[in-house]
Amino acid sequence: GIISLISLAVLSYERYCTMTRTTEADTTNYRKSWTGIILSWTYALLWTVPPLFGWSSYGPEGPGITCSVNWHSKDANNASYIVCLFIFCLVIPFAIIVYSYGKLLCAVRQVSSINKGPGRSREQRILVMVVVMVVCFLLCWLPYAAVALIATFGRPGLITPAASIIPAILAKSSTVYNPIIYVFLNKQV
Repeated sequence: GIISLISLAVLSYERYCTMTRTTEADTTNYRKSWTGIILSWTYALLWTVPPLFGWSSYGPEGPGITCSVNWHSKDANNASYIVCLFIFCLVIPFAIIVYSYGKLLCAVRQVSSINKGPGRSREQRILVMVVVMVVCFLLCWLPYAAVALIATFGRPGLITPAASIIPAILAKSSTVYNPIIYVFLNKQV
């Protein structure tokens, strides 16, 4: 899940940089792509390894079908990890996505104000794609984050195993939606 979130943030920033760059993109140089992939996996690894060394722990999630961070423990060790995960693995990636696509949209809007006509429809398609991606991101991850925070900081038993199934499935299925969005909303694909 974390690698999915970080990859979306890296992709949005890379897309922003590529689209706003004035020079022609070098399609034969994969250095930036590999750097993005390695940084994404390293960042995700840095946030998934601490429970193995005592900062929080892993355990059964929901009805015990999957494994995740132990959301139900109320100690400070666990709560601090949950807060850090929320900030560094949801809020910051989401802020990067909103910043990157917002700046990209502004750049496209500036270009289309100079070029009236086909630029308008392209701007509208990009706007729709950005809005759909951000909404899907929120629909997939906010319920899961909310359940995790409520389970961690709410009263015990407030989140039942059955109530945690749908947010967990939504979060885990988020990797499926972006390729679909790109295929149906991007005419270049």
